[in-house]
Amino acid sequence: MDDSGESEKTKIYTVSGLSEEIKSLLETHFDFVWVEGEISNFRAPASGHFYMVLKDEKAQIRAVLFRPQTRYLKFMPQDGMKVIVRGRVAIYEPRGEYQIILDYMEPLGVGALALAFEQLKKKLAAQGVFDQSLKKPLPFLPQRVAVITSPTGAAIRDFLKIIRRRFANLEIIVVPVKVQGEGAAAEMAAALELVNRELDVDVIVLTRGGGSLEDLWAFNQEELALAIRASRVPVVSAVGHEIDVTISDLAADLRAPTPSGAAELLVKEKETLKQQILQLQVRLQSGLQSDLASLKEKLRFLSKGLRDPRKKLADSWLRLDDMESRLGRMMAFAIMDRKRTLAAAERALLLYSPLKTISGFQQKIEFQNRTMAMMVARKLKDCRMAMSVLQERLKAMSPMSVLGRGYSIARKLPERWVLRSSAQVSPGDRVSLRLAEGELECLVEKIVSS
Repeated sequence: MDDSGESEKTKIYTVSGLSEEIKSLLETHFDFVWVEGEISNFRAPASGHFYMVLKDEKAQIRAVLFRPQTRYLKFMPQDGMKVIVRGRVAIYEPRGEYQIILDYMEPLGVGALALAFEQLKKKLAAQGVFDQSLKKPLPFLPQRVAVITSPTGAAIRDFLKIIRRRFANLEIIVVPVKVQGEGAAAEMAAALELVNRELDVDVIVLTRGGGSLEDLWAFNQEELALAIRASRVPVVSAVGHEIDVTISDLAADLRAPTPSGAAELLVKEKETLKQQILQLQVRLQSGLQSDLASLKEKLRFLSKGLRDPRKKLADSWLRLDDMESRLGRMMAFAIMDRKRTLAAAERALLLYSPLKTISGFQQKIEFQNRTMAMMVARKLKDCRMAMSVLQERLKAMSPMSVLGRGYSIARKLPERWVLRSSAQVSPGDRVSLRLAEGELECLVEKIVSS
């Protein structure tokens, strides 16, 4: 075999060259493809692009939807959502990966608009935009009404027709806006802000006629729902037919099934109000007549018991004189009673006078001084007698007195121990004898046992 010929026929690619050829083959063979799969690893960074992985049970492929195409989506992709996408296959050469660059996406099994509606409904409900506690009541009979709608649509004609028939003298202000297509939601939100800022109205009606979900899509925008919720004036939403429910209907203070229904809910029929007023008038007249009859009967009854005022005045004078006399006696009695009380207090004051009390204390102190002196003298005398007796007893018990009766105290010399037994000395020992008068030193010659 000729190895040099084989080498001349083999083409060696660079990495980038091989990538370019694979890219050319793929992009030429797969121009635009439709793919069905499940979204995973979905990311939406600050750049505005959507990155994701499309997968099924056996394989997966990366996909990207660039920012210019994302604005056409009516819903927000999520992990686990099954979708059908269209795009072109491309190679990302720096990583050697192939991916699908998307230009269209729709959810599988449910329309994109329906899914977007449910997503926005869930989001605004979580923010409290639909809370019943925030909804404002409508006035009983509004005088000025602002209608935000298309000036050429059937909705405004139906609304004005019902209003003129039910209550012709209401002031209706039509604020013309787009109700369909690109920018319609922004126009209606701006109109709501304008009415709140510039017009003095009692109610705002946001309305348009029926149509498909796409036709009504402007009423399913978040900016319009937030503008309705921010309105200081109550908002009535009357969009489409009775079966059509939009985000605006949920955010409004009152939802009307149709534009005509909005007019009927907003104002009562003038003839009906007249009938109610007449009924109230009849009831009021009947009640007043009944109350007048009752008051007349009461007046008649009271007039029978009414006495001549001159007699009542005379009785009052007599009672006044009697009360004056009684008051004089009571005052005299009260004065006498106060005098007796004052005299008793004076006697008590004299009895408990401080001078008298001091004199009594002085006498008591003098008596106690004399008593104390006698007790001290008696105590001293008793103490002297007791001391004399103790002196005699002490003298009788004194050792010198015992020696005076012929006794002596023997001590051994030189230790000068007091001897209590003859066994304590031996012959030849020297002893000292203490007598009542004087002392003897002796020599022991003989010991005699007792």
